[in-house]
Amino acid sequence: MESGILLAVNGTLMRGLELNGNLLAVGAVFLREDLTAPVYRLWSIKDKYPGMVRVKEGGVAIALEIWQVPPAGLVQVLLQEPPGLSIGQVHLQNGETTLGVLAEPITCEGKQEITKYGGWRAYKQSQQS
Repeated sequence: MESGILLAVNGTLMRGLELNGNLLAVGAVFLREDLTAPVYRLWSIKDKYPGMVRVKEGGVAIALEIWQVPPAGLVQVLLQEPPGLSIGQVHLQNGETTLGVLAEPITCEGKQEITKYGGWRAYKQSQQS
């Protein structure tokens, strides 16, 4: 891919998960696994997908994947995201900032906080134990 927009994903868009096909369908390319800066908290939204929110305190590093997405494909991927999720700036552990999937805080209100797992995959694996 000649050019694309870097997109950090922290839930069902990740490789092998339910919505990963949305990225593949627009020609996105997986680049690497990464971690956020330790300024995020994570909630399970009805056990279907996570909601990640940047916080002033109590944040941790959250596991995510970095994908390169064609500009036109980014809009298509966003339109297929569950309600309450949006694209915003995500701060990575190395100090860089990239676009990524974030939750509106109201989406997480009253939902189960899963920050202690450090990521959606780890949370889902804990449910299978």
